[in-house]
Amino acid sequence: MDKKAQKKQDALRKRIQNLKQQIAGAKKQMDDPAELQSLEKQLAEAETEMSKIRGT
Repeated sequence: MDKKAQKKQDALRKRIQNLKQQIAGAKKQMDDPAELQSLEKQLAEAETEMSKIRGT
């Protein structure tokens, strides 16, 4: 894996971790159900991109 892919993977890993924390917070405080759906969609997209980088 080249350096560019490694950096992108590291950035995605941090983004996924951040999104998971935001989802946990949104579930505790259900002010806006659309926000939770949006966060879950972003998480799915980030995980899909991560799997493409890994090649699996």
